[in-house]
Amino acid sequence: MKIFEVIKVAFASLQANKLRSLLTILGIVVGIFSIIAISTVIEMLQLSIEKGVSQLGQNTFQIQKWPAVNDGGNNRARFRNRPDITLEDYYALKEKLVEAKYIGAEQWNFGKQLKVGNRETNPNVPVAGVTPEAFPNNKWTVEEGRAISERDVQSYQNFIVLGPDVAKKLFPNISPLNQIVNLDGHKLKVIGILEVQGDVFGQSRDNFAIVPLTYFQSMYGKRNNSINITVMSHDKESYNELIEIAEGYFRTIRKVAPGEPNNFDIFSNESVLTQINDITAGVRIGSLVVAAIALLAAGVGIMNIMLVSVTERTREIGIRKAIGARKKNILVQFLTESVVLSLFGGIVGIVLGILVGNLAGSFLKADTIIPIDWVLIGVFLCVIIGVTFGTYPAYKASNLDPIEALRYE
Repeated sequence: MKIFEVIKVAFASLQANKLRSLLTILGIVVGIFSIIAISTVIEMLQLSIEKGVSQLGQNTFQIQKWPAVNDGGNNRARFRNRPDITLEDYYALKEKLVEAKYIGAEQWNFGKQLKVGNRETNPNVPVAGVTPEAFPNNKWTVEEGRAISERDVQSYQNFIVLGPDVAKKLFPNISPLNQIVNLDGHKLKVIGILEVQGDVFGQSRDNFAIVPLTYFQSMYGKRNNSINITVMSHDKESYNELIEIAEGYFRTIRKVAPGEPNNFDIFSNESVLTQINDITAGVRIGSLVVAAIALLAAGVGIMNIMLVSVTERTREIGIRKAIGARKKNILVQFLTESVVLSLFGGIVGIVLGILVGNLAGSFLKADTIIPIDWVLIGVFLCVIIGVTFGTYPAYKASNLDPIEALRYE
């Protein structure tokens, strides 16, 4: 029989037993749906997280008080008791770490409100005090005006660089450059506007402002928050070595005794993604276990329906053999029916998994995706299940004696 005829016969068999076929493929649908839905959500989250953490420049890492991913619990008290990283720590590391390309410092204060006349932002603007090296280390690019310079830092200049969202809110119709904004009672001159960076999880990365670190500390105090130190290597080859060197120097600066754990954390794009992958691995394994159980049950169901089909169509098999069908033809026919049954359930599961996965991810403001690799894995699993659990019924059908089959009532 031609392959299209075999497939046609397979669909006719499914249509003849709609309820039985539906119940059989339900296990396939549940198993494949579990895999695709969970994988879709995880990949959406990972893509959005990757976009978020990639705010650091290429070959750049950050030294900070708190870990990039905090699992909460008792560890939080330990992290809170770490001494803050100070401006003096930054200058000490900058003096020692001559192997680095850039070493920058930044200190943040959140929930601020900027005002110009009767215009004001929402009270949710993060404000950072920085050194000039923070710009390349964070991939901040100035679109208009200029960045903060070392001279601005040394002379405590009351300058400010605005993120695009803040600039549009305060100056919708005129250029913000050289205008004066009010921040917590301090008047600052706008010297630059940053390029748009976009959103992550629906949160804008353009809603912030930057001032010289020294002026920031004159406004809020040196001990307001711990400083983050960003370090960029000259190239990819020296990146990992530079992390080790910086860690050694900073342990010395912070007077960490040999054998004692660091009282600081080193954060890089790669380390955060590794931690996220470790967290999501458990979820993915759990979904795979559920899917495996459902697929096993579905496979047994497919074998059962195919055995019933062989019994019901014994006379049909006898007639086919009597008019010249060979064992191979019967074997291929029933294997194809098994694979079609499995693939039909798999396709339904894949479509539902993608739709539900993206719907769930949309509530987290993650970007919509189609996990092509897992879709292909799902299709492959369906074929394997169809072949594995359809082989015995197909073998049994192909080995029926035509004379006995024709006598079957």
